[in-house]
Amino acid sequence: MRSTSENLFGEDGGPQARRRRKKAASKPVFKPYVQNQTVLLPQSLEEMIPERHLVRVVSATIDKMDVSPLLASYKGGGASAYHPVMLLKVFVYGYLMKIYTSRRLAKAVREDIHFMWLAGMRRPDFRTLNVFRSSRLKETIDAVFTALVTFLDQEQLIHLESYFVDGTMIEANANRHQVVWAKNTRRYKQRTLEKVQALLEKIDTLARQEDLQYGDRDLEELGNESTITAEKLAKHVGDLTALLREQQVKESPSSSAQPPASRGKVEAAVRSLAQEHLPKLTRYEQQERTLGTRNSYARTDPEATVLRTKTEQLLPSYMVVVGTENQFLLHYSLHQRASESDAFLPHLRGAKQRHGRFPRAVIGDAAYGCEENYEVLAEQQIVAYLHYPGYEQERTKRRRLRYDRHDFSYDARQDVYRCPQGRRLLFLQEHHDSTRTGYKTRSRVYQCESCGGCPVRGACLRGSGPRTVSVNLHLERLRQEARARLSSAEGKALYLRRGTEPESVFGDVKENQGFRRFHLRGLAKVNVEVGLLSLAHNIKKLFGLPT
Repeated sequence: MRSTSENLFGEDGGPQARRRRKKAASKPVFKPYVQNQTVLLPQSLEEMIPERHLVRVVSATIDKMDVSPLLASYKGGGASAYHPVMLLKVFVYGYLMKIYTSRRLAKAVREDIHFMWLAGMRRPDFRTLNVFRSSRLKETIDAVFTALVTFLDQEQLIHLESYFVDGTMIEANANRHQVVWAKNTRRYKQRTLEKVQALLEKIDTLARQEDLQYGDRDLEELGNESTITAEKLAKHVGDLTALLREQQVKESPSSSAQPPASRGKVEAAVRSLAQEHLPKLTRYEQQERTLGTRNSYARTDPEATVLRTKTEQLLPSYMVVVGTENQFLLHYSLHQRASESDAFLPHLRGAKQRHGRFPRAVIGDAAYGCEENYEVLAEQQIVAYLHYPGYEQERTKRRRLRYDRHDFSYDARQDVYRCPQGRRLLFLQEHHDSTRTGYKTRSRVYQCESCGGCPVRGACLRGSGPRTVSVNLHLERLRQEARARLSSAEGKALYLRRGTEPESVFGDVKENQGFRRFHLRGLAKVNVEVGLLSLAHNIKKLFGLPT
C-alpha cells in the first residue's frame, strides 16, 4: 500500500520536481532571421518614419515657405538638375543632425532612411551638394531665411515687439598661425620705401657722375618715400631700364673703351629695385587693400579678422549678431570687427529691410549702449532698453575706481564742478571727436584750479597734472533716459528675458549643435552657413512647440 505522500504527489516527486524538469528541458526560441528573403513588394520608407519625427517637420515647413527666389536662380536649358527644394531640405536637416560637410551629407543620403526619404531616394554626390551650398545658396540664402520668418509671422509666432539683440564670435576656417597684421605691414612697407628711396638717390648721383642723359624722356619725379607707390615705381624702373638699353646701343660696338664703372652700379641698383623691392612694395600695398580699416586678416581666409575670444585667445573669427523673439531667430548679420556697438545699426537696418519695419523695442547689453545708438533709436521711435557701460556699477552702488566723475557735483549756475574735497573744476575747453562709424561727439573738459596739498591726490589723480573731468552732456541726458526705462517694471522684465533669448540660441548652436567653427571660407559662404544654422534652429524650435 502506498504512503500518503506517494498518493498526493505520485512517484515523480511532486509538482516542484516536475517544474524543475520542464525548465531544464525547454529550448530558446528566436524570431526568424533570413537575410536574403525575397519580398513581393519593397518596404515603404514612409512607413518606417514616425509621424512626429523631426524630418517630417523640416519637410512640411520648407514646403510651406516661398522659395521662389531659389527656384528663379536656375536658368532653362541643359541637363536636368536636382530639385533645389530637395537639396535645401537635405542641408537643413543635415545641420540639425550636426552634419556640416558635403561628403558626410552625401553618405547620409545613401545610407540613412531619413535622408533617403527626404531626398526621394535621389543620391546627389558631394560635388553637387557643395556647388548648391557654395553657389546657389550664396545668392539666395537671405531670401530663403526671410521666407521662413514670413511664415513664422503668418503663424503669429513672432510679432516684432521685443527684439533681443546680442553677438558672438565664431572661429573662421583659417590657419591661426598665418596672419597678416596691419602694424607689421606698415612697418615692413616703410622699411622697403626707405630702401627704395636710398636706391633712387644712389641712381641719381651715379647718373650725374656718368653724365647719363635722359634725352627726350620725362622721368617721373617720385619724391620722398611717402609718395612712392608700386605703380609709380614700376613705371620709373621701366623708364630707367629702357634708358640704359639706349645708352648701350649708342655706344660703338667696335670701341675698345670700357663703360664707366658707375654704369654697372646703376644697372645693379635698377635690377635690385625691379627684382627685390618692387614685388615687396606690391605685396604690402595688396595687404593694405585687403586690410582696409581692420587690424589683421588670415592668409587662408582674408575676410576673417583675428579677434580676441573670451578665453583670451587670438583666433581668425567672424562676429555674428542676431536678433531674437520668443527664441526664434528674426535676423542675423556677419561682421569683421569685434565691436558689437559698431555692428548694431547696420544689423538693425538689415532687420528692417527683412521685416519691412523696425521692432517696437530693442533689448541689449552694455555693448550696444552708446550715444549714436541711443540717438538713432530715439529718432526712429524705437524704445531702447540698452544697458550702457557702468550701469551695473551705478545700480549696485559699486564703483571700479574711487573719485570718478560721478563723485563730482555740478553747479549749473556757475558752470563748475566740485570734487569731494570741495575744490572747483573750471571749464577748460570743448573737445570734438568722431567714432569709427563717423559719428561726431562733443565733450566739455573741466580742470581743477589746484590739486596741491590735496589729501586724496594719490587716489584721485591718474596723471601728473591737475585733475580733469570730461563730460558729454548729450550722452548724459540719453543715459538718464535709458536709466529710467531700464528701472521701470517693463524694462526689468524684458532684461530678465534677455538671458533666455539670444543666449539660449547661442547655447543651442554652440553646445547642442557643436558648431564652434565655420567650415566654409569667405564672407559670402560663411553667411550661407549662418543662414542654414538659423533655418535649422527655427525649425527645431517649431518642432518643440505644442500641437
